[in-house]
Amino acid sequence: MANQYETVFIMTPVLSEEQMKETVQKFEKILTDKGAEIVHQENWGLRKLEYPIQKKSSGFYHLIEFKAEGEVVEALELQYRRDERIMRFLTVSMDKYAIAYAEKRRANRKEKAAEKVEVKEEAPVVEQPQEVNNESNQTEQAQ
Repeated sequence: MANQYETVFIMTPVLSEEQMKETVQKFEKILTDKGAEIVHQENWGLRKLEYPIQKKSSGFYHLIEFKAEGEVVEALELQYRRDERIMRFLTVSMDKYAIAYAEKRRANRKEKAAEKVEVKEEAPVVEQPQEVNNESNQTEQAQ
C-alpha cells in the first residue's frame, strides 16, 4: 500500500532559474524512477529565511506531493543530503485529513486563479491622456 507524502525542499539562492528547474527535475526523476506517482507540485519561489542557513538569508522553496512506498522516501532523502544545492528539506507522511486539506487548498487556489483571469478580461481599458506641449503654454503665458 503506497502512502501519500509531501516534501518541501529549500534550494540555495545562488542558482539561476535554469539550474533551479534542473534541480527540481532531478528529484522528480528520482521519484518517478522509483515508481512514485507525483500528485501535485508547487514552486513557491524565492523566500526570505527566518534564520540564516549556510550563511544565506533566502532560498528557493519547492513542494512536491507524491504517492510511494517508504523505501522511495529513504532514497529521495539520501539524494537531498548528497546534493549541495539543497539547504534544507522536510518530508512528511500525509494522513487522510492532511490529504483532504491539501485537495481543498488546491481547489481554492484554482478558483482564485480563475477569478483573477476573469477580472483581467473584464477590466476596462483606460486611455492614456494626451501629452500637453509645455513649450507652447509657456510662450503664451510669457506674452
